[in-house]
Amino acid sequence: MLAATAAGGLLTTATLAQAQKSDPIANGRGGTNPGPMNPSRIAQNPDLMVPPSTDAGELPNLRFSFDDTHIRLSGGGWTRQVTVRELGVSKDIAGVIMRLNAGGVRELHWHKAAEWAYVLYGRARITAVDADGRNFVDDVGAGDLWYFPSGIPHSIQGLDPDGTEFLLVFDDGDFDEDNTFLLSDFLKHTPPEVLAKNFGVPASSFAGVPDPSELYMFPAPVPGPLSADKIAGAVEVPHAFSHRMMAQAPIKMKHGTARITDSSVFPASRTIAAALVEVEPGAMRELHWHPNTNEWQYYIQGQARMGVFAASGAARTFDFQANDVGYVPFAMGHYIENTGNTTLRYLEVFKSDHFADVSLNQWLALTPPELVRASLRVDSQFLHALRKEKSPVVPA
Repeated sequence: MLAATAAGGLLTTATLAQAQKSDPIANGRGGTNPGPMNPSRIAQNPDLMVPPSTDAGELPNLRFSFDDTHIRLSGGGWTRQVTVRELGVSKDIAGVIMRLNAGGVRELHWHKAAEWAYVLYGRARITAVDADGRNFVDDVGAGDLWYFPSGIPHSIQGLDPDGTEFLLVFDDGDFDEDNTFLLSDFLKHTPPEVLAKNFGVPASSFAGVPDPSELYMFPAPVPGPLSADKIAGAVEVPHAFSHRMMAQAPIKMKHGTARITDSSVFPASRTIAAALVEVEPGAMRELHWHPNTNEWQYYIQGQARMGVFAASGAARTFDFQANDVGYVPFAMGHYIENTGNTTLRYLEVFKSDHFADVSLNQWLALTPPELVRASLRVDSQFLHALRKEKSPVVPA
């Protein structure tokens, strides 16, 4: 495990031993921690116990774990969420993890917020119909995305052999899975005679509509081949609501990769852009910031630390494990370093139609050298090392 010294580097053997004993001591500062503690949580967050000396000032909490959230269990699977309620700084984006067993159906529904998804495991069938009556049906697997614009009715169903698990991202931090518009709920709260008039059938046709509490995520037979669910004569949506993110050619560097998916390659995704970043041990996502919006993160595997610079002398460091959510407010400089011994994989997600970042290295490389020298009092070796081409992961 890597952690920081007061000088911002790795912990010395002596300081690491202190951190492992849960004592907040570094370079003669701090003291022992004889009171109640949770050693496993402390071990997951070493930069909170012994922060780098570069940390200063106050920032809101920029980390929350899905593993600290309530799980809702249903007949077809389970779900849990991180909204502004759990991560107060994230007012523009909320996240949901959902598991559907084979055949499990997320009830036909729609939202006020747009829905973006990344499939973490297994396979699912997704369906939707847009406002012009155009149809969409597709099967998605691990690494695939989907996007349903706000108000578009849709469904999700787990396929063989073991259903699916996926991350949902909504472009509203106040989003709540319990506040979606459910088909059964709509029918249950519409008078039967009105339903009869609307559909042209007897009111008795609706006597068996289940209570919404019975559905939400419910078991059903696994559907047949995709071709069987294609609606004869239906017009397809002009832009597919699904996208094969892993089929994109990645930006390759010596110690990592990045796949950027926004409306330029996934036209349907008008309010969410994302990057899937892989960082090898010892490497890091370079110092950068985003000039257009906040960054919401989901850590898929590995462990990391993130340093965030908030201007006015304020900076904080946070540690992350798989299934954690991170957040970087608009324009704040930051890095994400792989502090484990396996590949770090995580998603950067933005409420925007396009991905944009500013590389500190590239900015300085494209600034007159003497101005950089005068500003930072650096030597020629530093100036010659600057890169005019952006490298999301360093060492490049």
